[in-house]
Amino acid sequence: MNRLDGREISKALTLFADLVIVGSGPAGAAAAWQATKRGASVVVLESGHWLEPADAKLTTFSAMSETYRGMGASVILGDRWQLAPVPTLQGQLVGGSSPINGAICWRMPKDVYAEWLAADPVLEEALPWGLLEQLTDAVETRLGVEPTHADVAGPKNSLMAKGAEVLGLEHRPIRRNVQGCVGSGRCIHGCPKGAKSSVDRTLLADAMERGATVLSSTEVKRIVVERGRAVAVEGKTRAGGRVRVAAKQAVIVAASAVQSPVLLLESGLKHGPVGRHFQCHPGVSMAGRFAEPVRMWEGATQGHEIIGLRHEGLKFEALGFGLAVLAGRLAGVGRELSAGIGELAHWLDWGVAVRAEAEGRVRSVFGRPVVTYLPTARDVRLFRRGLRVLGEVMFAAGATEVEPGVKGFDRRVTDGDALSRLERSGPERAGAYTSAITHMFGTCRMGSDVESCVVRPDFRHHTVESLYVADSSVFPTNLGVNPQIPIMALASLCAMRATGFTEVHS
Repeated sequence: MNRLDGREISKALTLFADLVIVGSGPAGAAAAWQATKRGASVVVLESGHWLEPADAKLTTFSAMSETYRGMGASVILGDRWQLAPVPTLQGQLVGGSSPINGAICWRMPKDVYAEWLAADPVLEEALPWGLLEQLTDAVETRLGVEPTHADVAGPKNSLMAKGAEVLGLEHRPIRRNVQGCVGSGRCIHGCPKGAKSSVDRTLLADAMERGATVLSSTEVKRIVVERGRAVAVEGKTRAGGRVRVAAKQAVIVAASAVQSPVLLLESGLKHGPVGRHFQCHPGVSMAGRFAEPVRMWEGATQGHEIIGLRHEGLKFEALGFGLAVLAGRLAGVGRELSAGIGELAHWLDWGVAVRAEAEGRVRSVFGRPVVTYLPTARDVRLFRRGLRVLGEVMFAAGATEVEPGVKGFDRRVTDGDALSRLERSGPERAGAYTSAITHMFGTCRMGSDVESCVVRPDFRHHTVESLYVADSSVFPTNLGVNPQIPIMALASLCAMRATGFTEVHS
């Protein structure tokens, strides 16, 4: 009974629970995990399906078409003269993006937390640092978070360490939520060995053992509000069945910074800047060629990072993906491209995530999200700065040439002078850069001011009782680091508030 598949439910279905949670990703799973510890009955609704390790696909296209929202083709729109549509990657699975992300784990940065308090001091009492740290400890312990082991790192990660060491940049193995990783390099496809401690296999599994029900392949269409209180959600299964789940205590929305504001808007809950203040971490990448084979597709998908320039808003990561994606980074066509593909074993790709200052907006168009966003001039300067550093690290590690992937700039670069020129006078138009977006924030942001925030500091909606938002849409700003662990910590606290408890159970 506690694992229902919407692909098999074609008739009307009504369920009841103390807490109804929309979304089963890091936020929803953590909320269910914490709420069931308190003895609450829980129903979690998820638009995606379960992904078992045996079902993980080998090719990138097959994996993305079955596990990513919009088949991995969702985009963010910018001004047509400044920014071409930018891909934004979101999983659509039980577990959200957790089963198909790079497994990177960062705790909430204390400096970002301090920024939040400086802007809204009331948050200090609502989000006490000591409590967040305890909740983070509990999450990391359950997920088995630890640094990437050298024996599964592979050349792409060890070369980043080498280059950073030569340049004197602070770096470290990435802390990941994996157990028994063998370095198959298929994190973004779904681990075929089941070695990733994704939330569907950990937090959500624990919640289900305590009685939680997960209804997958079911899209929630509306939050039902009666007399100013959220009392239920309504939706539709993949097989066409109408669903209503009534909430005795609360509805927790945990559908992501893109889908959560759309659900609120479609439910007529337009108070505050819902959908506005969209922030993210746009990332740019650099391809580099090495004389010796590096076989980028092998080893821990993302096993090393450079953190020495985080204070500038830059965090560098080794990347890992399938051959088709890597081939798409190469320059040329015809015979030139064919020759490049023949040398793929010598190429690798690294990326830099930018803590951008730009803000965009999520709108609902016929019930579907449309996101508009344009990096600022300062953000583009960070693109150029990040690419320069990536190239310098590659050359320090032994690369013979690099490809910045910047329209209107040198296709291939073989020396540091060109990298300096890229930072100094490279294109100022955001659309000139090969970029992608993965981490999104702020569209239902939290705060004490009723007019400028969607939810209160305790995660409750400012105007609707018994309605909570638990995902990264409540974050007042972006983080500059991978957010899945802070999302889980805050969502755990949200569930505690929704069930009336304040003490920590680890």
